[in-house]
Amino acid sequence: MIISKKTKYGLRAMFYLARTYEQGPVLISHLAAAENIPHKFLENILLILKNGGLLESKKGRGGGYILSRAPGDISVGQVVRLLEGPLAPVTCVSQSAYRPCKECSNEQTCGIRLIMKDVRDAMANILDNTSLIDANERVDAAFEKHNGNYSI
Repeated sequence: MIISKKTKYGLRAMFYLARTYEQGPVLISHLAAAENIPHKFLENILLILKNGGLLESKKGRGGGYILSRAPGDISVGQVVRLLEGPLAPVTCVSQSAYRPCKECSNEQTCGIRLIMKDVRDAMANILDNTSLIDANERVDAAFEKHNGNYSI
Protein backbone atom coordinates (compact mmCIF):
# COMPACT_ATOMS: atom_id res chain seq x y z
CA MET A 1 0.00 0.00 0.00
CA ILE A 2 1.30 3.41 -0.97
CA ILE A 3 -0.51 6.23 0.79
CA SER A 4 -1.72 9.20 -1.21
CA LYS A 5 -0.69 12.82 -0.82
CA LYS A 6 -4.14 13.41 0.72
CA THR A 7 -3.33 10.92 3.49
CA LYS A 8 0.16 12.35 4.04
CA TYR A 9 -1.30 15.85 4.38
CA GLY A 10 -4.08 14.55 6.61
CA LEU A 11 -1.60 12.88 8.94
CA ARG A 12 0.57 16.00 9.06
CA ALA A 13 -2.49 18.09 9.92
CA MET A 14 -3.59 15.64 12.63
CA PHE A 15 -0.08 15.53 14.14
CA TYR A 16 -0.09 19.34 14.24
CA LEU A 17 -3.54 19.46 15.83
CA ALA A 18 -2.36 16.90 18.40
CA ARG A 19 0.66 19.07 19.26
CA THR A 20 -1.55 22.15 19.69
CA TYR A 21 -4.55 20.37 21.25
CA GLU A 22 -4.39 22.23 24.58
CA GLN A 23 -4.31 25.60 22.78
CA GLY A 24 -7.78 25.24 21.26
CA PRO A 25 -9.05 25.43 17.68
CA VAL A 26 -6.65 26.18 14.82
CA LEU A 27 -7.59 28.20 11.74
CA ILE A 28 -7.24 26.39 8.41
CA SER A 29 -5.04 29.20 7.09
CA HIS A 30 -2.68 28.84 10.06
CA LEU A 31 -2.55 25.05 9.74
CA ALA A 32 -1.97 25.24 5.98
CA ALA A 33 0.91 27.67 6.43
CA ALA A 34 2.46 25.83 9.38
CA GLU A 35 2.47 22.47 7.58
CA ASN A 36 2.94 23.78 4.01
CA ILE A 37 -0.29 22.19 2.77
CA PRO A 38 -2.32 23.78 -0.05
CA HIS A 39 -5.26 25.57 1.62
CA LYS A 40 -8.03 24.27 -0.67
CA PHE A 41 -6.74 20.69 -0.49
CA LEU A 42 -6.53 20.95 3.31
CA GLU A 43 -10.15 22.16 3.51
CA ASN A 44 -11.33 18.98 1.78
CA ILE A 45 -9.15 16.75 3.97
CA LEU A 46 -10.35 18.37 7.19
CA LEU A 47 -13.97 18.00 6.09
CA ILE A 48 -13.45 14.24 5.58
CA LEU A 49 -11.84 13.96 9.02
CA LYS A 50 -14.66 15.99 10.58
CA ASN A 51 -17.35 13.89 8.90
CA GLY A 52 -15.49 10.80 10.11
CA GLY A 53 -15.73 12.01 13.70
CA LEU A 54 -12.05 12.79 14.32
CA LEU A 55 -12.35 16.58 14.21
CA GLU A 56 -14.73 19.27 15.37
CA SER A 57 -15.00 22.75 13.93
CA LYS A 58 -15.95 25.95 15.66
CA LYS A 59 -17.16 29.02 13.80
CA GLY A 60 -16.52 32.65 14.58
CA ARG A 61 -13.91 34.34 16.69
CA GLY A 62 -11.60 31.78 18.30
CA GLY A 63 -12.86 29.20 15.80
CA GLY A 64 -11.12 26.65 13.67
CA TYR A 65 -10.51 22.93 13.84
CA ILE A 66 -9.73 20.85 16.91
CA LEU A 67 -9.47 17.12 17.57
CA SER A 68 -12.78 15.61 18.66
CA ARG A 69 -11.04 13.78 21.52
CA ALA A 70 -7.66 13.66 23.20
CA PRO A 71 -4.70 12.94 20.88
CA GLY A 72 -3.90 9.78 22.79
CA ASP A 73 -7.36 8.45 21.90
CA ILE A 74 -6.99 8.80 18.12
CA SER A 75 -4.92 6.23 16.25
CA VAL A 76 -2.98 6.74 13.07
CA GLY A 77 -4.98 3.80 11.69
CA GLN A 78 -8.25 5.69 12.11
CA VAL A 79 -6.88 8.61 10.11
CA VAL A 80 -5.42 6.40 7.37
CA ARG A 81 -8.63 4.40 6.95
CA LEU A 82 -10.76 7.56 6.69
CA LEU A 83 -8.54 9.09 4.03
CA GLU A 84 -7.23 6.02 2.24
CA GLY A 85 -9.83 3.31 2.74
CA PRO A 86 -9.13 -0.30 3.74
CA LEU A 87 -5.58 -1.29 4.69
CA ALA A 88 -5.71 -4.64 2.91
CA PRO A 89 -3.45 -5.06 -0.13
CA VAL A 90 -6.02 -7.46 -1.68
CA THR A 91 -9.79 -7.43 -1.24
CA CYS A 92 -10.06 -11.00 0.00
CA VAL A 93 -8.31 -10.08 3.29
CA SER A 94 -10.09 -6.79 3.90
CA GLN A 95 -12.12 -6.56 7.08
CA SER A 96 -14.18 -3.59 5.92
CA ALA A 97 -14.37 -4.11 2.14
CA TYR A 98 -14.13 -7.89 1.69
CA ARG A 99 -14.64 -9.29 -1.79
CA PRO A 100 -13.47 -12.72 -2.95
CA CYS A 101 -10.87 -12.83 -5.70
CA LYS A 102 -12.41 -14.07 -8.95
CA GLU A 103 -9.34 -16.06 -9.94
CA CYS A 104 -8.95 -17.85 -6.61
CA SER A 105 -10.38 -21.37 -6.33
CA ASN A 106 -9.83 -21.82 -2.58
CA GLU A 107 -9.26 -18.88 -0.22
CA GLN A 108 -8.24 -21.15 2.65
CA THR A 109 -5.19 -22.47 0.79
CA CYS A 110 -4.30 -19.49 -1.40
CA GLY A 111 -0.67 -18.53 -0.78
CA ILE A 112 -1.22 -14.93 -1.87
CA ARG A 113 -4.13 -14.52 0.54
CA LEU A 114 -2.24 -16.12 3.42
CA ILE A 115 0.74 -13.76 3.02
CA MET A 116 -1.36 -10.65 2.32
CA LYS A 117 -3.45 -11.33 5.43
CA ASP A 118 -0.23 -11.26 7.48
CA VAL A 119 0.73 -7.99 5.77
CA ARG A 120 -2.69 -6.47 6.54
CA ASP A 121 -2.56 -7.67 10.15
CA ALA A 122 0.96 -6.27 10.68
CA MET A 123 0.03 -2.89 9.19
CA ALA A 124 -3.19 -2.72 11.19
CA ASN A 125 -1.36 -3.64 14.39
CA ILE A 126 1.18 -0.84 13.98
CA LEU A 127 -1.26 1.83 12.76
CA ASP A 128 -4.02 0.98 15.24
CA ASN A 129 -1.64 0.88 18.20
CA THR A 130 0.06 4.18 17.39
CA SER A 131 -1.79 7.22 18.68
CA LEU A 132 -1.24 10.78 17.50
CA ILE A 133 0.72 11.37 20.72
CA ASP A 134 2.89 8.31 20.06
CA ALA A 135 3.65 9.58 16.55
CA ASN A 136 4.60 13.04 17.82
CA GLU A 137 6.83 11.52 20.51
CA ARG A 138 8.66 9.55 17.82
CA VAL A 139 9.11 12.72 15.78
CA ASP A 140 10.45 14.59 18.82
CA ALA A 141 12.91 11.78 19.60
CA ALA A 142 14.12 11.65 15.99
CA PHE A 143 14.49 15.44 15.92
CA GLU A 144 16.62 15.41 19.07
CA LYS A 145 18.75 12.54 17.80
CA HIS A 146 19.40 14.11 14.39
CA ASN A 147 20.00 17.66 15.60
CA GLY A 148 22.87 16.90 17.95
CA ASN A 149 20.79 17.05 21.12
CA TYR A 150 20.87 13.31 21.60
CA SER A 151 22.47 12.10 24.82
CA ILE A 152 22.65 8.81 26.62
